[in-house]
Amino acid sequence: MPSEAAPGEATAADATRTGAAPADAARTDAAPADAPRTEAAPAGATRSDAAPADAPRTEAPRTDAPRTDVRRIAVIGGGPGGLYAAALLKRLDPEREITVWERNAPEDTFGFGVVLSDETLGGIEHADPVVYRALRDEFVRWDDIDIVHRGVTQTSGGHGFAALGRRRLLGILHERCESLGVRLRFRTEAPPAAELAATHDLVIAADGVHSLTRAAHADTFGPRLTTHRCRYIWLAADFALDAFRFETAETAHGVMQLHGYPFSADASTVIVEMREEVWRAAGFDTCEVEHSTLRCAKIFTEALGGRPLRSNNSSWLTFRTVVNAHWSHGNTVLIGDAAHTAHFSIGSGTKLAVEDALALAACIEEQPGLPQALSAYEAERRPVVESTQRAAAASLRWFEELATYVDQPPRQFAFNLLTRSRRVTHDNLRLRDASFTAAVETEFGCPPGIPPMFTPLRLRGLELRNRVVVSPMDMYSAVDGVPGDFHLVHLGARALGGAGLVMTEMVCVSAEGRITPGCTGLYTPEQAAAWTRITDFVHAGAPGTAIGVQLGHSGRKGSTRLMWEGIDQPLDHGNWPLAAASPIPYAAGVNQVPHALDRSGLDAVREQFAAAARRADHCGFDLLELHCAHGYLLSGFLSPLTNHRTDEYGGPLSNRLRFPLEVFDAIRADWPDDRPMTVRISATDWADGGTTAEDAVEIARAFVAHGADAIDVSTGQVVPDEHPEYGRSYQTPYADLIRNTLCVPVIAVGAISSWDDVNSLLLAGRADLCALARPHLYDPQWTLHAAAEQGYEGPGAPWPLPYRAGSRTPPTGRTDAPKPRLTLE
Repeated sequence: MPSEAAPGEATAADATRTGAAPADAARTDAAPADAPRTEAAPAGATRSDAAPADAPRTEAPRTDAPRTDVRRIAVIGGGPGGLYAAALLKRLDPEREITVWERNAPEDTFGFGVVLSDETLGGIEHADPVVYRALRDEFVRWDDIDIVHRGVTQTSGGHGFAALGRRRLLGILHERCESLGVRLRFRTEAPPAAELAATHDLVIAADGVHSLTRAAHADTFGPRLTTHRCRYIWLAADFALDAFRFETAETAHGVMQLHGYPFSADASTVIVEMREEVWRAAGFDTCEVEHSTLRCAKIFTEALGGRPLRSNNSSWLTFRTVVNAHWSHGNTVLIGDAAHTAHFSIGSGTKLAVEDALALAACIEEQPGLPQALSAYEAERRPVVESTQRAAAASLRWFEELATYVDQPPRQFAFNLLTRSRRVTHDNLRLRDASFTAAVETEFGCPPGIPPMFTPLRLRGLELRNRVVVSPMDMYSAVDGVPGDFHLVHLGARALGGAGLVMTEMVCVSAEGRITPGCTGLYTPEQAAAWTRITDFVHAGAPGTAIGVQLGHSGRKGSTRLMWEGIDQPLDHGNWPLAAASPIPYAAGVNQVPHALDRSGLDAVREQFAAAARRADHCGFDLLELHCAHGYLLSGFLSPLTNHRTDEYGGPLSNRLRFPLEVFDAIRADWPDDRPMTVRISATDWADGGTTAEDAVEIARAFVAHGADAIDVSTGQVVPDEHPEYGRSYQTPYADLIRNTLCVPVIAVGAISSWDDVNSLLLAGRADLCALARPHLYDPQWTLHAAAEQGYEGPGAPWPLPYRAGSRTPPTGRTDAPKPRLTLE
């Protein structure tokens, strides 16, 4: 199936040509197990977002290295991954008996062009120079990406692509296998993997996305297959595009898109893609392929210069993401699309398959036995694949939601497209094409020399001097709800650190609404006095920094231990009764069953929120956020997984919204009109039957209609059996969707870890503010250091006068030692 239409991603990791590292290098998804609750990845995440060894192994093994005794090898599937694995293993040991089974004829192939990165080609060059030279002689190379939207073409250069025809790639690999003595059995169905495993030392299942091997041993491989929301068709044009081309077509039926790139001197791959509902509305579901091909050529006649399109066993497909819990079963191993898929929009299918083959061959040569080799192969490749799949998932979702971006200004639209997977970033793109990036910055409103993150933003009467927010982080360090010296230092230090807005942790509106005994509150005069001390310090000690309060009620997640004593675990003694939308415990058999709030209880809680807001006003807070996320009380009303009520507060979303909106209205009535209010929501529960992205848009729409000035878009933590898709900036697509659907300011959260990420999200129009938690724990002066690293000195990030002497990076060691003059033999 097609997997190589790489729109700007094929060489994203190969940024060394411009001096930049991969955008996600060295970042992790995970937080330390003892980190406070924040808006970044939950503490349980452990995967790295960037592959620890993204470049495949290519060196020949040492002569003294142990070798796995693998003599007879069966390869199921004659695609690039299977053929290249066969060639490598035969080249490394000519005595091996290797057979490849391919059910199609040698000249048969699906799709047209293949894009490979310089990184992958480097691995091939070292592992098999013969194949490399053959590929090098065939490749078509180009640097530009053209993005055509509403008749305007934006061109970005410096990307670097290499492509060739898929048929020619297979021909080169066929020739190499035959020259080495690999047996190629075309037009022949492979015997079942179990049968081959009984007569061979190793079975390599390279039988693609619809792998029969994977299906036959699903109980061991543990596949998870996800089908997505767009239809696409793989076609070709008999001329060479002069750049990678993206083009949108806004039709009467909806938005359609074209991905196109050259793969030879006289041919280009063209993929046409659209949402399922657009595909059906346009009548493509009833078209023959020939008619579909003609219609696609007509829709994108400008891109094609009026030329026709042609098909090759083409059909309309829906992309399927393949994930496997395990990649091997006995002496059978999965590679390529049988093991994993990544959406064609980042062009990684053949790249991943070839790199799988390289790694598998290397591990077999290096390890003393096959079990160790297969384990080493998976350990090496899985982080690379997972990183790629996260990037591919972000890219796939971007194209699924393309209709929400079509009203963006042309350059912002182009920048958004180029950075959609988060692998290409603002800083990386500036290295590739400085003039294009400068034009995007100007259109955004950045004066010369001012990074996007240091532009101001106004919400009602509050002007934030930059776009950085210190995200709410529970500290569990209060006594009787009173914030103490710890909170003064914690929040004060981060205010001095340059952020535009510093948020408190969730401040509870009642003693019963606390998460733990260490949570802060705003329901007594003593608590209000302590908060006033903190806001006074921020306003006097860090003038220009705003401080906001987040009000919330724990609901069914209350009466638990301090996080480092056992997160979400009930207290050993001194528990207090819990209230919630419905009598459903957070974790059955662990947490207590809350009582469902009745009319008097709802009224009492609403007044507690309003009273806390009045106190927050007197304390001098600049902004108030209502916490309707993470499974706490108001979130519990919004999610269908936690709200099973049958009265006017349960059932359809409009009813589930009723009480949170009543609370919001009560607060807004008492909160000063010139001060902004935001609402934090969980945009998805990451669980079947829970809040969906579409629900999140409607929830946000309702709060905005009631006067919310921005939506703070988080996800999850509503039910314990959630399955988040962790990764760098993994929650930002939900903020993006809400912002570009409703045209409302949003705060993006969730593993945003670098100033480059912040600038990228802002320029792409995915967020208006970026909230960072753990980076501010690591470095309270994160914003000031981000300014220094970008060479920015200005009102968006002023150093406090007592700290100004430290505004430059301290020297770390002597660098001016005299160099040697002579070398004596």
